[in-house]
Amino acid sequence: MSAVLGSRAALLVFASFAFAYFFSALLRAVTATLAPVFSAELELAASDLGLLAGAYFLGFSAMQLPLGSALDRWGSKRVLLALLSVAVLGCAGFALAQSFTGMMLTRVLIGVGVSACLMAPLTAFRQSFSAAAQLRANSWMLMTGSLGMLASTLPVQWLLPALGWRGLFWLLAALLLLAMLLLALLIPRDAPAAAADARGGSYAQVFRSPLFIRLLPLGLLPYGGMVAVQSLWAGPWLTRVCGWSQAEAAQGLFFLNLVMLFTFLAWGLLMPRLAAHGWGALRLLKWLLPFGLASLLLAVALGHRSGVWAWVLFCVGTSVVTLSQPAVGQAFDARLAGVPCQPSIW
Repeated sequence: MSAVLGSRAALLVFASFAFAYFFSALLRAVTATLAPVFSAELELAASDLGLLAGAYFLGFSAMQLPLGSALDRWGSKRVLLALLSVAVLGCAGFALAQSFTGMMLTRVLIGVGVSACLMAPLTAFRQSFSAAAQLRANSWMLMTGSLGMLASTLPVQWLLPALGWRGLFWLLAALLLLAMLLLALLIPRDAPAAAADARGGSYAQVFRSPLFIRLLPLGLLPYGGMVAVQSLWAGPWLTRVCGWSQAEAAQGLFFLNLVMLFTFLAWGLLMPRLAAHGWGALRLLKWLLPFGLASLLLAVALGHRSGVWAWVLFCVGTSVVTLSQPAVGQAFDARLAGVPCQPSIW
């Protein structure tokens, strides 16, 4: 999959990857919506719910370094299909779990299984899309993730009376199997030569890069904070600090994720044009990230008077960090990033 794809083929590739990533994001955030159900049915405390949500991230993060090597060696399609089979088992196991320990272990499996749902397509895009198309496709993948998080709020609440939380996870397992079928049918086979070339690099070369070192704290703190707010903390803030009901908090989370969906849609539409006029990722980071961090301080200062709008401002402001990913990828040699260095993009 090393050649630049035509429009129709590129659309099919993007849609297939996006369908899988949608469920990855939904599974990441769904415990926030299901927290009251787990508390009532299984008598889980707030600390237990935090551990349950964090178990996903434990499995997800543990896979990232080996995932990079695996993507280079075997390609996006094969790695993603293999890991999604683990996610299917994790969802089925979670639906069958009868104890908190069982739920924890299967959430770890789910995190492992969906760990390639973003990086596999981003790797494929670097190999198969033009530089401008990469900027757009990366932002629109994150938009798809926001759509998945959106689906984890009110739509999940609407399904619960009919399916229950166990039935919901059986449904997710079936939909992941459908995603695997689409990937198997629609994603071109990875070119062995491209994978062989990629094995010529090492993580040491990446970790020594001045650009990577400069951007690493931004991915760890502001972007990590944005994901944590969306997935874990916005809901409890609205209920415990602001005094909102569970239904009001669900509506607030729905609005937050809807705004983020349109934010990433806008980045995908605007970024190629902005880059063409000299507004690359690093310049946008310089001017927009302080706005997001100031919004965080404002939310903390206002306390119970800060509704969902404060977290919307924070998440929109810090979303600019996502633009650094293609900038970093394009700054490395093809052996490490899949495409030649094109510093003009950032």
